[in-house]
Amino acid sequence: MNAIRRRLGHLTPLIGVIGLLIVWQIAVWFEVVDPVLLPSPADTFIAVWNGMTGGRLWIDFLRTVERTSLSIAYAAAIAIPLGTLLGSSTAVYRSVEFVVDFFRSTPASALFPLFLVIFGVGDNTKIMVAAFGASLVILFNVAYGVMNARKTRLLAAKVMGASKMRVLTDVMLFESMPQTFIGLRNGVSLALVIVIVAEMFIGSVDGLGYSVLDSQMLFEMPDMYAAIFVAGALGYGFNLLFLVIEKRFVHWSGH
Repeated sequence: MNAIRRRLGHLTPLIGVIGLLIVWQIAVWFEVVDPVLLPSPADTFIAVWNGMTGGRLWIDFLRTVERTSLSIAYAAAIAIPLGTLLGSSTAVYRSVEFVVDFFRSTPASALFPLFLVIFGVGDNTKIMVAAFGASLVILFNVAYGVMNARKTRLLAAKVMGASKMRVLTDVMLFESMPQTFIGLRNGVSLALVIVIVAEMFIGSVDGLGYSVLDSQMLFEMPDMYAAIFVAGALGYGFNLLFLVIEKRFVHWSGH
C-alpha cells in the first residue's frame, strides 16, 4: 500500500500539466481566443516534434543552450570567488552592497546599448550581458552564504590552527555552497531569459528567441508556441540539473 502511495506521489506534478492541457483544449474548442492565434495542444506538440527531429527548432535550441551555458560559466567563474572574498569581510561587502543591489535591480534590457557599444553586434554581447546579470545574483548569494557560515565551524578551524586562507577556502567556501547553488539556479534562469530576449532584438539569425519572434511575424503560431514550450522546458531542465548536482555534492547541507 505504501509503495502504491509513493508511486502515486511521484505522479502528483503531472496533475497541473494535465489540468493545463485540458483548459487549453477547452479554450480551443470554444474558440475563447481566435483559432489563428491559439493552436491546439496537438498541433503545438506536432510542431515541437517536427522542429526538434528534422526542422530548424533543434538548431535554435542548441544555440540557446550554448549561449546560456557560456554565460552561466563566466558568471560563476567571476562571482563565486569574488562573492567568497566579499562575504569574508562584512565591512567590505557593506561598502559595495549598494552598487551590487543597484545593478542587480537594473533591467538587463536597459544595458543592451552599453554592451553593444563594448562588444558589438554578435554572440559576445548576448553572452556577456547575460553573464553580467547572472553574476550579480550569484555574487549576492555567495556573499550571503559566506557571511552566515556557522560560527562553531569557523571557531573550530581557528582553534586547530588553520590560516585565514584555509578558513576561507576549506570552511567558508563549503559552508556557503547551499546558498551558492540557490544563486546558480536563480542565475541560470535569469541568464536564459536575458539570452532569449537578446536573441529577439540583437541581430540574431538563430536561437529560441529568434525562433519565437520570427514565427510570430510570419503568423506560424504552432511553431511560435513550440519555441516557447521548448524554452520553458530548457529553463526547467537547467534548474533540475543544478538541483541534482546540489543533492549529489552538497550532502552536508543542513548538518
